Amino acid sequence: MIPYLLRNPLLYAFTAGLTALFLFVAFGKGSNTHVSRHPGDAPQVVVVELFTSEGCSSCPPADTLLKELSEQQPFPGVQIVALEEHVDYWNNLGWTDPFSSNQSSQRQNDYAEAFRRDGVYTPQMIVDGQSEFIGSRSLSAREAIQKAADQAKLAMDLRLDGNSKADKSALEIELHNPKAISLRDGLELWVAITEKGLQSDVKAGENSGETLKHAAVVRSLHKADTLHEATGYKKQIELTLDPKWKKENLAVVAFIAEKDTRKIVGVATASLNSAAVTK
Repeated sequence: MIPYLLRNPLLYAFTAGLTALFLFVAFGKGSNTHVSRHPGDAPQVVVVELFTSEGCSSCPPADTLLKELSEQQPFPGVQIVALEEHVDYWNNLGWTDPFSSNQSSQRQNDYAEAFRRDGVYTPQMIVDGQSEFIGSRSLSAREAIQKAADQAKLAMDLRLDGNSKADKSALEIELHNPKAISLRDGLELWVAITEKGLQSDVKAGENSGETLKHAAVVRSLHKADTLHEATGYKKQIELTLDPKWKKENLAVVAFIAEKDTRKIVGVATASLNSAAVTK
């Protein structure tokens, strides 16, 4: 039997129109938080985190993917900021990852709780704190980055002290909300220091004999503040640098995340050799 609506084209068209209108109303709310990009606009910054380990045989393809995305920047009008975070729970399986930290493992556990997952895995890629998937899946990464790039973010000004010392640097952060995006209460300011150009000749474990090259590795990451209002927010932060890190390869990444959802709603980055940056 042919459904009644299909036997009545006018009624079918009318019903389809109502359905489309309903979907627009139901899901179109908050559309003012989407980005309308124009020529000459500053790039929309998207944070791509990768939880990885040099002791994991499945991780090198994900490391390579993140490195390519951050170096090639394949999306016009979008700046990909890589945070390669090395976990430490692989360290007792033959190879101690020199870039690993319990801090990265704990951050991944916090994400697992937010995503309501039973556990953690490597390689795991997370885009703007919202989309998670196996880190070597290029198509998933590209789709998530494009989706994240359509979401409006807070504007952030970073100013670095041009007279910083080998082990210290001063950072000033200022926030603005020119697009009047809706924000949840309880925002967190996070500050990371990353180093690019790192690699290892792995001598043991699942990747024994391999030379592993990395994207921007997270050297430090900490929550700098909790804030309730973004507009007009200012803060000065002292950055501690390890003299063993190559300063010419260091960058600071500051981002604002919703405490409950972990969604990243503002981000800016700058080389530690630069004086200022606005995003």
